[in-house]
Amino acid sequence: MNENDLRKIIEQVIGEMKSTASLSSGQAVQEEVKNEKNITTGVIEEGFIPDITEVDITQQYLVENPVNKEDYAELKQYAPCRLGIGKAGARYKTDPLLQFRAAHSAAQDAVFSDVDHEFVERMGLFTIQSQCDSKDVYLTRPDLGRKLTEEGAKTVAEKCKKNPTVQIYVSDGLSSAAVAANVADVLPGIIQGLKSYGIDTGTPFFVKYGRVGAMDQISEITGAEVTCVLIGERPGLITAESMSAYIAYKATVGMPEARRTVVSNIHRVGTIPAEAGAHIAEIIKLMLEKKASGTALKL
Repeated sequence: MNENDLRKIIEQVIGEMKSTASLSSGQAVQEEVKNEKNITTGVIEEGFIPDITEVDITQQYLVENPVNKEDYAELKQYAPCRLGIGKAGARYKTDPLLQFRAAHSAAQDAVFSDVDHEFVERMGLFTIQSQCDSKDVYLTRPDLGRKLTEEGAKTVAEKCKKNPTVQIYVSDGLSSAAVAANVADVLPGIIQGLKSYGIDTGTPFFVKYGRVGAMDQISEITGAEVTCVLIGERPGLITAESMSAYIAYKATVGMPEARRTVVSNIHRVGTIPAEAGAHIAEIIKLMLEKKASGTALKL
């Protein structure tokens, strides 16, 4: 079957269709051929595909024939959840479904990708590693993520300031995206805030494949009074860029989790990164005054 025969068949089929469009059968053939060409060449007719990840879901309201739309929409602005997204029969509508899948993909990328080495260098951080030698080991052996390699422990002892009042470091945790999105604002904010209080800080660095518990060993190696780790949180479907700061006064290996203080939900639509830095510095100042952290510290 040659191209002319194929074209005749397409014309015949389109001519028999009861279309509500005003196009003639000849125009329809042209549109069909044009669309087919666009698909094979990758050309988008309007020039772009809207980025569904840019949709502000707090402003999106898709329920048809709502009873109290204004009140519900106002409430929704303070809860960045997938509320009021409507249904198509018993199913999700297309937009929310695509947004959900995009968020899920972003969460997976955040977990399985590594923090860019060039970003770490731009931040002036040297890199050490936990006892995990790959992302798979990191995800399946949390205990190894809480311990530094012998080489990593030796590097910290050699390169870091001895017995600082505060030791701050960065770790990828479960979201490389969180580190890339927030550390550039949070880390300088903490250091500047502590400096304004007259509190000295140690040498910051980066721990690859690190868990929160690694801060206990780092505290013992450096001899810091307070240790603070900025670490990527487990990503969710609202954001994959959420970071936490775990802080402890005189942390020791094997200490209970109740001795840690945490500032969580640090991201652009949560706790603003620049504000989080100042807040963390204030908490550290209070820890040093009260000589306590975790549940023993009354904020």
